[in-house]
Amino acid sequence: MIDILKAIAAKIDEEKDYLTELDNEIADGDHGVNMAKGFDAVVAKLDAMAGKDIGSILKTTGMTLVSTVGGSAGPLYGTAFMKAGAKLAGKNEMDGKDLVEAMEAAIGGIQMRGKATTGEKTMLDALCPAFDALKEGIEAGEELKDALTKAVKAAEDGVEYTKTIKATKGRASYIGDRSIGHQDPGATSAFYMLETLLANI
Repeated sequence: MIDILKAIAAKIDEEKDYLTELDNEIADGDHGVNMAKGFDAVVAKLDAMAGKDIGSILKTTGMTLVSTVGGSAGPLYGTAFMKAGAKLAGKNEMDGKDLVEAMEAAIGGIQMRGKATTGEKTMLDALCPAFDALKEGIEAGEELKDALTKAVKAAEDGVEYTKTIKATKGRASYIGDRSIGHQDPGATSAFYMLETLLANI
């Protein structure tokens, strides 16, 4: 899990300029910079987490993101990681069923904190279809990597879908119809996290 989080941090850092560019088109223009700053802070704490259970690692990640990431992304992603961590408390290994439960808890946390649902041009438009695909695959008896591959494709399709809809949540909602045609930065960073998870399991 520590290696996965370090890989996510590296991916976010690699894509921070692109994420900021996306955010610049419809909101404050700080998503990439804020996310990179938050995950840099996470990485600084990870080596001290060696030997801890997965739940503790995710909880620390979430608390760090809440305290270091500006804008709405900090509370939303922070809550997601903390809820996932609570679901995986005490576990030193994670199988497909565990990931389904953790992702369900994470999404629930985002929905609770953000008062959002799908179709509002947010990270949920990537995460919810990904979760549905993952759950369907695991329940059908697929290997985790196969189910997660489908989940990542669903997330990627979700990112594309955000281009076609109007933002009705967050700062992007201020520009209304002018947000149509633009890709949501939160959905994009969520896709990067899932893509990196797949590449590192």
